[in-house]
Amino acid sequence: MRGGQVGVPLGHGPGGRCAQRVPAPVGQLGVHVRLLLLASALPMAMTLPRYTKLSLFRSSTARGSPSSPDSSTRTPPGRFRDMAIDPRHPHESFLGFWREYHLCTLTTPRPDGTPHVVAVGVTYDPEGGGTGIARVITNKRSRKVANVLAAGPEGAAVAVCQVDKGRWATLEGRATVRTDPEVVADAVARYAERYGRTPSPNPDRVVIEIALTRAMGRA
Repeated sequence: MRGGQVGVPLGHGPGGRCAQRVPAPVGQLGVHVRLLLLASALPMAMTLPRYTKLSLFRSSTARGSPSSPDSSTRTPPGRFRDMAIDPRHPHESFLGFWREYHLCTLTTPRPDGTPHVVAVGVTYDPEGGGTGIARVITNKRSRKVANVLAAGPEGAAVAVCQVDKGRWATLEGRATVRTDPEVVADAVARYAERYGRTPSPNPDRVVIEIALTRAMGRA
């Protein structure tokens, strides 16, 4: 090339060519334009945020905007939801869960309305009383008995619950206190059948009998 001329590259990469004999001012202008374009793109490339979509099944990366929810990441309808159960006609696995050895909780309302929760043994009889019955044997001087009696003759709204890893079950209903010897003896026999031991004789033993109104769980 002669003085006052420059070569201006055309295109990028190994296949790019160079235009020969372009007047120096024109060639320099082209070089400056290219440099300005590169300079203006650099901050954008450096500051452009990256968003990562996390999934149990796969992950993907998008530039410039957050990933929108994908159908593969949504919980399928019906999975991991509470299940309402008829306490008089429970399905086999639910009833079997109540036949296994599990400690339970009994929740009763204190006179001030706050919940009182204790560990108990529970037996479940879906055919009892026409509504299904849950029974808890206890001492007549216990706080849970006092809470039930304080609710009056209609009984207290209570719940018994048991949990085993991902399985759980709750029975709700109206509790009353039964002191009849035959009722107590029947409740003790049911307790022994479920828990594999017969409680020691106790003249102060009574039964908290729960007429069931609702059952729910996942078992």
